[in-house]
Amino acid sequence: MPMVDMSFFDSLPIFVVDAFASQPFKGNPAAVCLVSTTCHPQVCSNAELMQNIASEMNLSETAFVISTGNPDTFTTGDSFSLRWFTPSTEVNLCGHATLASAAVLFRKLSNTNPVLKFDTLSGILPVCRNGKLISLNFPLNTSISQTLNDYRDLLKAILDVTLIQEIEYSPNTKKILVRLKNEVQKEQLKNLVFNISSLPLIESSGKIKGVILTLKGTKENGCLDQNGECFDFISRYFAPWVGIPEDPVTGSAHTVLASYWSKQLEKNDLYAQQCSTRGGEMRIVVKDDRVEMSGQAAITLEGRFNL
Repeated sequence: MPMVDMSFFDSLPIFVVDAFASQPFKGNPAAVCLVSTTCHPQVCSNAELMQNIASEMNLSETAFVISTGNPDTFTTGDSFSLRWFTPSTEVNLCGHATLASAAVLFRKLSNTNPVLKFDTLSGILPVCRNGKLISLNFPLNTSISQTLNDYRDLLKAILDVTLIQEIEYSPNTKKILVRLKNEVQKEQLKNLVFNISSLPLIESSGKIKGVILTLKGTKENGCLDQNGECFDFISRYFAPWVGIPEDPVTGSAHTVLASYWSKQLEKNDLYAQQCSTRGGEMRIVVKDDRVEMSGQAAITLEGRFNL
């Protein structure tokens, strides 16, 4: 078993990883900090310091992987604490930063355990190797039907409401899911532009933390990957309420999307794309009240954060 170079932990090791992407500059970038209770006791339980680091990184999420004991445990251990911060707040669940964290442990720290378990605000989240993919096992988040009148002002600021087929709300995640009509083209969703910063001014009740726009994938509306395979659904996700105008690829949003689309399509194996500018793809399997989301990751930067 390889040993970790202790000098690497003289300052705080940090990585940038493009999650749900097979190559750099795609998918969703996340920062990953490796925090040892031995080497970084000043960081381990200091939420204010973690928030300052996340604000400095200014990515949609910065993850803090916390290991009890010496840095060797990043190589030998299979259980870690994990916290996620946007540039402005701590969040309860983040998929892409969890995938990024596992990629760092598996690929840079040579952790050979088949499954890693992360202790988080959303419970224990198992992550495993799956060939070239990394698979996340997350809680499935259901949603309930809503009417347009519940969100008319907010949605009018985003798009032409006549394009909306259905609206649902996920109480656990405080996200609304807006399904567009089947005749809407992928390019219409991909090219949609609006004033994202206005959303928290229109909806300030605290009930909403994010808006998901989603479309059923068909050959007719252009939802094909580069190999000609049709996506089951595509989406975009906006969360200015937590400091993220648009998130490139969002695991937490897909815990809601997976629940919705598995029921709509009457299937548990799904293929999805988040059609942001960077874009990202994932394979999804719904299993009872859990969802397995699999994707690739590209580690693009590594360094040390001087505190």
